[in-house]
Amino acid sequence: MRHGDVTYFDASGRAIEPETVPLNANGREQASAAGREFATHDVRFDRVIVSGLPRTVETAQRVLAETGQKVDIEIWPEWQEIRGGRLAGLPPDEVESAFLRVFEGIVPEETRFLGGETIGELLDRVLPPVAKLRNDPSWDTALLVLHGGVNRALLSHAITAGGRAFFGHLAQATGCINALDVGDEPRDWVIRTINYSPPSPLFKDVRNTTMELLYAQYLRYKRD
Repeated sequence: MRHGDVTYFDASGRAIEPETVPLNANGREQASAAGREFATHDVRFDRVIVSGLPRTVETAQRVLAETGQKVDIEIWPEWQEIRGGRLAGLPPDEVESAFLRVFEGIVPEETRFLGGETIGELLDRVLPPVAKLRNDPSWDTALLVLHGGVNRALLSHAITAGGRAFFGHLAQATGCINALDVGDEPRDWVIRTINYSPPSPLFKDVRNTTMELLYAQYLRYKRD
């Protein structure tokens, strides 16, 4: 899953520290809706793993509350979101491109996310834990509650049957569910579902990407 919706700017337009931001009202409902979906289909989790950022922990807690399961939530900080730099350090004429082009198509590994971590550095960080989890035979079904950028990296890895790529155009709505099967070999991946959003499965009224929405919030903040 991706964590539920959050608000990165407060009512005054000031930026909130990404490492501390909680779910907003919409995000709480998205997380609970995902939990109800799992409960409806009697999906039981052997393990629940989150990145440790509050928005992932709260999402997992709400999912488990709806399913009635008591599973210890594990924190794997290697799966924290791709790390941006300081926007103030970017040349003004590059800010728009930094927001709107970073998740465009097949993203080169040298591309930096908002002046911070490169796509290659993200892959170096998030792919080894996949092998670690797969090498543990003690579980059958695991719930990972992570982030949009991290999920794109993991999904790209699965789509390329254990390869190293980053498909930025894979949509990851807040609170969405992805379903994947794995086998014994590194290439054994089956993608069942991507970006399933229980509140709005067909995304009828959605036309903007996550980064487009974030850029719009940033522009409002800059004007204020």
